[in-house]
Amino acid sequence: MMLSDDKISHLSHILLSALKEKKLISTKVDDSVIRKEIKKSIAAEIKAGDDVDASVRKKLSSFSRKLTEGSSEWEILYKKFYAEESSKKGR
Repeated sequence: MMLSDDKISHLSHILLSALKEKKLISTKVDDSVIRKEIKKSIAAEIKAGDDVDASVRKKLSSFSRKLTEGSSEWEILYKKFYAEESSKKGR
């Protein structure tokens, strides 16, 4: 699931504003530096999720009996394998 750069930027603004509003952080650097780090973190999480998704889909497609994407069996196995792959990668 890829978000556009504009959406990620918007999320970084919202997150930083909320953190400052609730006084959860106090900053000594410019807000743009913090937003840049937030954007990098969001992008890294999205990439990690996409990598797990690709790995799970590859595993499901390797079954000798072909599963139909969207079927209840496929969904159950996808969720199971996704959880396994995520835990392997420390997520």
